[in-house]
Amino acid sequence: MNLKTESLFQFSSLTIILLLLAFYGGTYLLSLLIKKDKETTSGFMVAGHGVGFGMGAASMTATWIWAASFYAAATSGYKYGVSGPIHYGFWGALMILFIYPFGMRFRELAPDGHTLGELIHARHGSSSQLILAISNLMGSLISLMVNFTAAGALVSVLSPLSFQTGVMIAGVGVLSYTLTSGFRASVFTDFAQLVALMAIGIVIIPAVLFAMGGPEVMVSGLSKLTLEQQNFFSSEAFFQQGAPYFVAVLAYAIGNQTITQRLFAIDKTKIKATFVTATVGYAGIVIGLGMIGLMALTIGIEPLDGNMNNLIPQMVSTYLHPVFIALFFILVIGSLSSTADSDLSALSTIMMADVYGKNIARGKVKPKTMMLVGRSTMIIATALGLIFASFKLDILVMLVFVGALWGAIVFPVIASVFWSRVTNTAFTSAVIIGLLFFCIARFELLPITGYTALFFEVLASVGAAVVIGLMVFGFLGRKIGMLAAAITLVLMLIFATGFLRQYMVLLASLTAYGASTIVCVVVSLMGNERFDFDLIKERVGNYDKKAKVTKASNAKV
Repeated sequence: MNLKTESLFQFSSLTIILLLLAFYGGTYLLSLLIKKDKETTSGFMVAGHGVGFGMGAASMTATWIWAASFYAAATSGYKYGVSGPIHYGFWGALMILFIYPFGMRFRELAPDGHTLGELIHARHGSSSQLILAISNLMGSLISLMVNFTAAGALVSVLSPLSFQTGVMIAGVGVLSYTLTSGFRASVFTDFAQLVALMAIGIVIIPAVLFAMGGPEVMVSGLSKLTLEQQNFFSSEAFFQQGAPYFVAVLAYAIGNQTITQRLFAIDKTKIKATFVTATVGYAGIVIGLGMIGLMALTIGIEPLDGNMNNLIPQMVSTYLHPVFIALFFILVIGSLSSTADSDLSALSTIMMADVYGKNIARGKVKPKTMMLVGRSTMIIATALGLIFASFKLDILVMLVFVGALWGAIVFPVIASVFWSRVTNTAFTSAVIIGLLFFCIARFELLPITGYTALFFEVLASVGAAVVIGLMVFGFLGRKIGMLAAAITLVLMLIFATGFLRQYMVLLASLTAYGASTIVCVVVSLMGNERFDFDLIKERVGNYDKKAKVTKASNAKV
């Protein structure tokens, strides 16, 4: 993680500390503007379900753009050429758009909900809910660690300060303002952070382009690229970057509490407008960042130390004035902070609602205790994030595992909120078997050759049909969705068998979808259960209201 190099511009330690203090100090002061003397559990977890269009769209966009978005988008542009930025930014943006029709269904079933786990608990019980809770706890903690790690690396690159110092300042800074008002502070500060993201991005990206010689230099450099890198419809870019990322972010959209928390927080009448706007905002910013990687490729820049994560800092420090480098520093710190505070809010909400509210208090919730659980979770999560980030762990295996877990829950979750026959057994067995088959394929625990490879390609074909079918179903309804799934399945069985085994990441990810879907449908059809969805509204409610009702009842007695 020691990325210091004489080729990169560096600020003094004092300058970096002052920039960090200005950013986190300003953010903390902003959070004080909305601090309430007596915060409610609903306000702390979902801002009272009343977040408006502007705040909601800004928060959704800022949360979806995290530190990895900068480096991964640039890497995609550098590796795959002209189509690389599109394959990272477009598919990620599409998933923001994808989630809103299902989010409308979540809100319809549980208008006073806080987490998707609460809804699943009301639908199936504790085992299915805990699967969601555990996956989200793991995912948010890993995301927190990644963002703190990115802060440490950036400080290490652009100043004489150590990696650990950067990690510590970022962790304490994010905790300081999130601890005051929870999700409300996260949403409010996201708005300011997104304004900074957009303003600085609009300045920095063109500045790099013109500093390196302008569009003419970039266009002339395109002739030096490989044919695949010059091809806007590159199959290599699609199968290596676009398709795996498309499948992964679909799982992220359904499985991650930072996303569903905003679905429960935004004013129900503003959900569609909010998510459409966030889709456009995310695509514009991230595709623009990916263009920096393409610029580096066209002029023949080699990443320092062979590390792709150095591309954006390298381009910025090579071509721009220190003022712009300072703006870039704030840009990255703002992006990772907006995601880190969302992770803290998500973790606290899961512990408050899913763990304490549904499994410990069991209907006898004490709001003060619930708030203590939430704030304690934030402190403990920050400490764990700092510890893990300081160890500089290789988190690839954990990210792959959590991504597979989310992929395996997509169909069971969506089916559970639309189809009355899905059982708790079907849900849990589908997730477990989907995850098992993913691990076999992804880590090649069996030789993926011959009939074994064909078997997994068939499962993956079902998975592709599920992905396309669910997307079409969300926007156009059940009949057209099933038709799209059937057409996709036929095409996949014809063209993907014997071919998909060359792309193991994509094969394994689609296998998780396919296996979990088949198991969920078969096990559900084996039973005769019919669920009354009206029960969910009765079982998921406002904890503050419940506490008041309980006190009133006790007083009468």
